[in-house]
Amino acid sequence: MARTFGTPLIGRDEEVARLSRVLERARAGEARAVLVAGDAGVGKTRMLGEMAGRAARAGVTVLTGHCVDLGDVGLPYLPFTEVLGAVAADERLAPVLAAHPEAERMLGGGPDAVRDVGGRLRLFEGMAALLADLAEAAPVLLVLEDLHWADQSSRDLLRFLLSRGVLQPATGRTAGHRLAVLASYRADDLHRRHPLRPLLAELVRLPAVERLELRPLADAEVARLVRSVEDRPLPDATVRRIVERAEGNAFYAEELVAATGSEGGGVPSGLADVLLIRVEQLSDTAQQVLRTAAVAGRRVEHDLLREAVGLPDDALESALREAVGHQLLVAGERDTYSFRHALAREAVYGDLLPGERARLHGAFARLLAGRGPTAETAAERAHHYRESHDPAAALAASLEAAGHAQRVGAPAEELRHLEAALDLWEAVGAAERPAGDGVDRVTLMLRASAAAAHAGESHRAVSLTRAALAGVGQDADSELAARVRYTLAGNLLGVDSLRAAYAYSSEALEMIPAEPPSPTWVWAAATHVLAARQVGDDDTALRVGRRALAVAERLRVTDAQADLLVSLANLEGDGRRSPEGRARLTEARELARRAGNAPVELRALYNLAVGAYESGELEESLPWLAEGLDRARRAGLLSSPYPMEMRYLQLVVLYTLGRWDACVEAAEADAAVLPASGGYTVAPALHVGLARGELDGAADRARALLEGPFDWMATLVAGIALTDAAALRGDAGAAVAQVRTTVDALTDVRGTGPDVAVRLAALALAAVADAAVEARLTGDEDAASRWAGTARELADLARERALRGVTGRPQGPEGMAWLARAEAEEARAVTGPDPALWEEAVAAFAYGDAYERARCRLRYAEALLVAERRAEAAREARAVRETAVRLGAGPLLERVDALVRRGRLGEGAGAPERASVLTAREGDVLRLLALGRSNRQIGEELFISGKTASVHVSNILAKLGAGSRTEAVAIAYRDGLITPGVGASG
Repeated sequence: MARTFGTPLIGRDEEVARLSRVLERARAGEARAVLVAGDAGVGKTRMLGEMAGRAARAGVTVLTGHCVDLGDVGLPYLPFTEVLGAVAADERLAPVLAAHPEAERMLGGGPDAVRDVGGRLRLFEGMAALLADLAEAAPVLLVLEDLHWADQSSRDLLRFLLSRGVLQPATGRTAGHRLAVLASYRADDLHRRHPLRPLLAELVRLPAVERLELRPLADAEVARLVRSVEDRPLPDATVRRIVERAEGNAFYAEELVAATGSEGGGVPSGLADVLLIRVEQLSDTAQQVLRTAAVAGRRVEHDLLREAVGLPDDALESALREAVGHQLLVAGERDTYSFRHALAREAVYGDLLPGERARLHGAFARLLAGRGPTAETAAERAHHYRESHDPAAALAASLEAAGHAQRVGAPAEELRHLEAALDLWEAVGAAERPAGDGVDRVTLMLRASAAAAHAGESHRAVSLTRAALAGVGQDADSELAARVRYTLAGNLLGVDSLRAAYAYSSEALEMIPAEPPSPTWVWAAATHVLAARQVGDDDTALRVGRRALAVAERLRVTDAQADLLVSLANLEGDGRRSPEGRARLTEARELARRAGNAPVELRALYNLAVGAYESGELEESLPWLAEGLDRARRAGLLSSPYPMEMRYLQLVVLYTLGRWDACVEAAEADAAVLPASGGYTVAPALHVGLARGELDGAADRARALLEGPFDWMATLVAGIALTDAAALRGDAGAAVAQVRTTVDALTDVRGTGPDVAVRLAALALAAVADAAVEARLTGDEDAASRWAGTARELADLARERALRGVTGRPQGPEGMAWLARAEAEEARAVTGPDPALWEEAVAAFAYGDAYERARCRLRYAEALLVAERRAEAAREARAVRETAVRLGAGPLLERVDALVRRGRLGEGAGAPERASVLTAREGDVLRLLALGRSNRQIGEELFISGKTASVHVSNILAKLGAGSRTEAVAIAYRDGLITPGVGASG
């Protein structure tokens, strides 16, 4: 019986397709064998179980035998006796076994009777004949697991079966056997002298035998596996950490998921035991070398390891050869060794005694320092000094490592080293601390807060700056005190604490006199401009900004000048959407680039991209976004605020333009590499998921964004997704409640609601209008009146936010399009559908939003149908269907099909107009539909997944203009696409 598994098979589509082809050929009489290789835990058993299940459902006889690790006293023919036992226990197969006494004898102690060569040959031939006869009755899949543990007799029998027995090809006089053999083994267990190695080399040369290696899963696939294993939603940071540690190994990932709620961050005990068993099989010397290498880290140079372990060269080389042979270490470039898997290194390291660990760390620290301190080894030295309990040396090395990280654009690493230095600061006496300008606790905290901000750790940046403020004494230098305050103000803006930011930027500006002018005053003023604008004090922002710009020009503080130009471009005239605003932003970008200030340059590029987007020039925004992200990548600032906003906007543009597959792929790639990305990478994929009918999954991911501290962007993204999900379910009450909750959360300190309110209102209005229409149809005038009142309230909110956005000016084309939709929905709720209003909404979304334009066209078609303008309604419906099919928007396709059926909009159209030519695969699927097959059955018969079959069915319905599977078959018969009585093979 095929085993069932609790988790889906993920990331093995190519392998499944290849093995499915082998099974298909075997069912046709071409016997084949596949040797499935892979490391322990990579998913061999799961893969074979999947194929066995598919084969069994297709009517194939599945026989499975397992090899077991019994040391040097393995039981002869163990996997084959298991197979024979299953045959004997099956009343359908037992008579076939009884006809082959030589094979049956294996069950009753037969090996005693086959010690001579002739007896073994009769046994082997009997086993081959049994499999051949079984394959006559029905196709057979023979599964042999864990060949690396196979006994010699089993290996000999397998050699015979594959080379001389059941895999012989068909000839003119003999038919081929309907048999497939899938045999797995652990590649990482095959050391050089393993007895299976020569057999494998012999078998893969046979024409009917092939080898399939299961490689580690890709990071995105491991992330999907992790989320499927755990019922509760896991934080993105937890998923990323598991993905990083599992390194593509499915078993390791599942073990790490199971241990997420346990204390500590080491290797789970059960997994550690599994990993250490392999280590304990080595000699004592080899284990000593592994323990020493584990202290060095994932990778260690040969010379460094030799000096640390203190063994003679011949003993060291022998131990290394043993560790490499057992595939625990891997030889790398430039005379290095690394652990084959990081978790193996963690397990070995965790097994060290405390004193042993400290001693070895100290040895590595001294060896690295003895080679001459270099910036590249500073991080290693800091780690070893810290673990060997030498805080003074660890502090100096940590500061050196932080400086190196800053120079190479690695803010996350810089933050880690600076925080390590701050932790060590009090443990090191004043006399032992590094000397020099800027090496004091407050300045280190400011440096750490800047690194945190650049790494996207906004809340951590605020905490560090608050700690720096607490450390500034009464007699502190006024410039330092002001720097701390305007830095804190800037960081508070990043976490949306706007009033507090304004208060601190005001204090900073007051601490530094404007005369004589100084760079510190200029930067304090630039920060105050940002804060004043955020709290709605535009007059102050303009006054201070213009004065500070003049001072910055006079002092030639070029990067501050650029920053102020960006602020003023948003404050003056028509803002960043205007030609004047864009000219200022372009100047700011050039000034920041010349000054080498990447954060300010990124701010300018972001505003250029947003200005183009807000003007409805979506394609024009893409080059600015590409330039900004490339600049951020080169500066190591991809996780800082403006690049995160740019990445989000880039995904939004791809989504809006209807490039959904590219959008989802880019979002998945970003989620794997961008820490703390939150709503920035999730949002567009959520919108795609909702549009494609994944309501529950999208809603769960949206709610997960709201966990933890308040995050403005996460709240916005979740609000849009949850409102749309409720509307798509037809839950008007939940949609309205979500709008109110989201708008309240995003309303700023001056009481100004967010621009996104117009979109939220329009989304909820769709469900509200449906509820009002339904109430009128059922005669419930009270409910109809209540829903009409709610519609007016939402439409008023949309008008208010669209006509006067957060900048005080009307929103751009996107906001005005949502307003047009909101007003059309309001009319539908209050008086009934108005074709003119829906025509305006369709035209408004023509700036580039393909999906929302299609949704409006569907409403337009409904309104036209009510107005008895059937030909126009049919034209709009066809346009909606084309967009829905292209985007894969299943729910929209179902709704337009329902409208076509209800309104009989397909009548009068000829077959060429309604039915396009189907692909060959769609033709196969259509013929199986005619036989009444389900998606799962179609998938099994065509060796494709049920999900793929469902996609083909949806495409067929769209191409035939059918509203159901039955209707599609009827149309296909009528138009001659299939002939009555012809099955899938016809």
